[in-house]
Amino acid sequence: MLHLKVKVEYLGHIKNITANKREEEVDTAKDAAVSDLLAQLSEKYGDPFRKAIYEPKTADVKPNYIVTVNGLLLNQLKGLSTKLKQGDHVILMPVVSGG
Repeated sequence: MLHLKVKVEYLGHIKNITANKREEEVDTAKDAAVSDLLAQLSEKYGDPFRKAIYEPKTADVKPNYIVTVNGLLLNQLKGLSTKLKQGDHVILMPVVSGG
């Protein structure tokens, strides 16, 4: 298999950046890491995505954003270098703060 499909879900105001998409299936390279997926999404959605969520070649997503893979936070995995597998469920969401 040359590529794999992962489901990416967008929560909160991230949908404003993704043209109101709540989720989509993304084709990515078979050995892709989370950083590769985020770089691909930043190409697709352009500057608003890069400014708000992820700037390719940086060490982490922007502050105030969380990425999970199959329900696990990236810091419970291998961060942005976490390898993706066929059918993984990735969620991008803003950190909710308040009391």
